[in-house]
Amino acid sequence: MTQRTDGDGKAGTHTHPPVEHTHDHWHVSHHHNGGIGDDFEHRAWWHTHAHNHNGITHSHDYNQKDEEQHHDKEAHIHDHADPTESPG
Repeated sequence: MTQRTDGDGKAGTHTHPPVEHTHDHWHVSHHHNGGIGDDFEHRAWWHTHAHNHNGITHSHDYNQKDEEQHHDKEAHIHDHADPTESPG
């Protein structure tokens, strides 16, 4: 699949190669507090194990150096049965 962006953010379109590495990574869930309506709270948790990231081409409005330096602070999604072969 060819990836592209429609328009550039402040960081411009760039590509990250596939990588496998280990660091704490975050998971975030939305916990419904009950009742009627949109009363949700964020619940965050984290753990460490080797995991992969497929290559991605994207753009964003925050600094690319900040993206790379603070990668381990971002929420990640993985197939926890096989986290180094996850599709995401």
